[in-house]
Amino acid sequence: MRSFIRFILKNHFVILFVIIELVSLLLVVNYNSYQRSVFMSSSNNVSGGLYDSYSNGAEYLMLRQVNRELAQENAYLRSRLPESFKASRDYFNLVFDSLSQQEYIYRAAKVINNSSNKRFNYITLNKGRNHGLEAEMGVISSRGVVGIVKNISDNYSTVISILNTRLKVSAKLKSSGYFGALEWDGSNYQYAYLNEIPRHANVKVGDLIVTSGYSSIFPGDILIGHVDEVNLNEGESFFEIKVKLSVDFKNLTYVEVIGHPLKQEQLNLENETEND
Repeated sequence: MRSFIRFILKNHFVILFVIIELVSLLLVVNYNSYQRSVFMSSSNNVSGGLYDSYSNGAEYLMLRQVNRELAQENAYLRSRLPESFKASRDYFNLVFDSLSQQEYIYRAAKVINNSSNKRFNYITLNKGRNHGLEAEMGVISSRGVVGIVKNISDNYSTVISILNTRLKVSAKLKSSGYFGALEWDGSNYQYAYLNEIPRHANVKVGDLIVTSGYSSIFPGDILIGHVDEVNLNEGESFFEIKVKLSVDFKNLTYVEVIGHPLKQEQLNLENETEND
């Protein structure tokens, strides 16, 4: 405290001068329109520069996460390209040109509305009929399965999320191939349950859960999550498998909608077979 008082006494002329200058500047700015406009313009430039620097700094700090997401997306695209084509069996070599028929088409879309805290959760996308989307198309992100397109308008579409107790997705254990139905129980948005896996299957915590490919909506081997818990009640024939979902539904911005040009042909043949 003594040091502070000595500092004031030693520099009181300088401090008084600065205070008088600030008061004078304030009076000039307040009572002169030209000086006030110049001051406001300068302060806006300064604050704008500060905000811009802050934004650039924040973006720089996020680069690691952005790069990680981009790397996951690129790896996903590279891993999916071969499976997106159905090769003609009339040719010896697998060449992705006019001799191959594209089996899946991926269209990017942005999430503009989303919910994860209800029993029947839906997602709204900014693409619709005018962009080639149709009902019953699968929806995925770079991290895994998101849901299935429900309703379509010209420019928008709604998606029934995995976080919807009305939706079941055909899924399998990637390691063994045993498949069942993945369902959400309406509680925690991070977990779902894989049912119908028989008790003789080899199931371990950490096993990957992927799409089975046994539907006309999703290709096989798209990531859904991993096994978090495995339970087998006495006398039961099937495991109760708790799955940690790979998609964070509270942080979902961009998705891809999967078109299947051969879907109707597959469905018609399956319906014909069932009706025989």
